[in-house]
Amino acid sequence: MYLSTTRASDIAGDTPAPKGPLRAVPGTVFVLGLVSLVTDVSAEMVTAVLPLYLMAGLGMSPLAFGALDGLHQGATAVLRLAGGRIADRTRRHKLVAGTGYALSAACKAALLLATTPWSVAAVLAADRTGKGLRTAPRDALISLSVPPGDQGRAFGVHRSLDTAGALLGPLAAFGILWVAVDGYEAVFTVSCCVAVLGVVLLALFVREAPASASARVPARPPLPPVRTLLRLPGLRRLCLTAALLGLFTVGDAFLYLLLQRRLDLSAAFFPLLPVGTAAVFLLAALPVGRLADRVGRSRVFLGGHVLLLGACLLLLAPVPAAGGALLVVGVLAPLGLFYAATDGVLMAAAGPLLPAGLRTTGLAVLQTAQALARFAGSLMFGSAWTLWGPGAALGVAAAGLLLSLTVVAVFGGARAERAS
Repeated sequence: MYLSTTRASDIAGDTPAPKGPLRAVPGTVFVLGLVSLVTDVSAEMVTAVLPLYLMAGLGMSPLAFGALDGLHQGATAVLRLAGGRIADRTRRHKLVAGTGYALSAACKAALLLATTPWSVAAVLAADRTGKGLRTAPRDALISLSVPPGDQGRAFGVHRSLDTAGALLGPLAAFGILWVAVDGYEAVFTVSCCVAVLGVVLLALFVREAPASASARVPARPPLPPVRTLLRLPGLRRLCLTAALLGLFTVGDAFLYLLLQRRLDLSAAFFPLLPVGTAAVFLLAALPVGRLADRVGRSRVFLGGHVLLLGACLLLLAPVPAAGGALLVVGVLAPLGLFYAATDGVLMAAAGPLLPAGLRTTGLAVLQTAQALARFAGSLMFGSAWTLWGPGAALGVAAAGLLLSLTVVAVFGGARAERAS
């Protein structure tokens, strides 16, 4: 659908796209999507079983799990910046991203040796290090491969393929848990093998940014301090908006745990909850990305947080005994739309604001602001759960998200993308 030919040379190439609503995306975008698909199969196999594995299997407390979930979100902030600076300095986006993918693959194997909550946490910290290194260079490769007006569509295509992996990963984990005697160990083993395949695809088929983009800047441009990038009004507003909303963004793992408690789901069916979210994300990522190109990316980004707020409020509302299926759909569908409206859309909003030679660093700055806020938010949510219970914690988070949306709307957060 997005590729005009299947030859390897064309897969890696970036020929101009034909006109029309289903225009082909550059080959780099498509292959990076395939790499993300395979990598997400590996990652989501682990993520789907992790909450129950840690809290039910290894006895981790909600507060400790909140800290670990925050680690997933924000403890790699410095490495995001480091990866961005290295990629911009060396113009080796593929190499930096590939290092991150390889490190994450190695960590999947290390999970087989981790048997305590904090040894698992250490391995996951290293895994998040790999994610921190690869995310900004990968997104910069996507952004540099397409013109400013097609940023949302390109990220939508990538996120659609990425989310296909997020859909398949929990299904694979469910199947393994269903048939394997040592279910968790089998999940980690298969996850490692799949992650290695993603690294191989990246090494063989992904090329660096097109020469036309690289030619606009010196081979080794002088990199200004991060504070200089934050003087760009559009980027500064995006960072502030993403950080404020990220502070009260409830992690999906917590929402799945709340659903599991409300419906008393068995452990074997728990990995299926992310499947619903991923299915909606998969279907919505491309149309929402195209919508963002037309109506404004910041508006769509804020709308996604409104949907997340709705999912939280639904979890707080009393549900009839026969309404379990409606509750699942009412939470997972808005959650999937939330990711479709925020993940790639935020990067698409920032890309045109940044010069080509500093795009990786600029995207890393934005990702770091959001990641640090979500790290703090996960700690707060885990603490509130431990002190007051899950219902009160969710109520506080919903109130904070509503207040944040109000502040952003009042102070003009919806106009954060002047150039996009």
